[in-house]
Amino acid sequence: MLINAGSTVPENIVTPPKAHSLATLLIWSAFWAAPLAFLWVTDQSFLLQLGLFFSKLAVVTFGGAYAVLAYMTQTVVQDYGWITTDQMIDALGLAETTPGPLILVTEFVALLAGFAQSGISGAIAAGLLALWVTFTPCFLWIFLAGPYLERISAQPRLAGALQAITAAVVGVIANLSLWFALHVLFADVTPNAIGAMPLPIWSSFIPAAAGLTLLGAVLMLGLKRGFVSTMALLALTALGLSMV
Repeated sequence: MLINAGSTVPENIVTPPKAHSLATLLIWSAFWAAPLAFLWVTDQSFLLQLGLFFSKLAVVTFGGAYAVLAYMTQTVVQDYGWITTDQMIDALGLAETTPGPLILVTEFVALLAGFAQSGISGAIAAGLLALWVTFTPCFLWIFLAGPYLERISAQPRLAGALQAITAAVVGVIANLSLWFALHVLFADVTPNAIGAMPLPIWSSFIPAAAGLTLLGAVLMLGLKRGFVSTMALLALTALGLSMV
């Protein structure tokens, strides 16, 4: 492999013609935008807003599932009010207890949002739309950037930017953990109390939730119990508490 002096970019990487890349961009962008244009023409404001949101979610969220969940939580619960906090906590539970990909959670959120708007038909329409605008840009990036991937990854500046994104994701995960912890342990939380940071209403503390959290920590961290057995025991304990 030939390398220029002072450069880490390989010289013998074959890249497609620019016309091919342009055609790829136009074709997949048209696929992506087609249902959104239809919704705009037919004045389906909720579905259009949902489609634009999940389109943006597919583009701007770097850092894996937890980065996506943090952004999605803030938008669908606090900004748009499509689903409740309890429903978003259920979505996180789905993310943590199923071996499937993140699309399970995004679909779950879209289905709930659509159902809240117009019942079963709205849930189906919202679910299909979220599925389309999530996967279509993925294929766009694969076919458009795939041929250039080796050259792109060899750029030192880009590699440094990706490392910075990875470091920032740690803060995103911490923010998500704090948000969910507050809404699990307290019945009432004041959103955006200090800047964008929520604060709990201390009198709404839920001892049962705190006890279950502590029990889970003891089982998994102290006694080294497995995830499945821990969740089963916690579920049985919570069921027992609900009957008291």
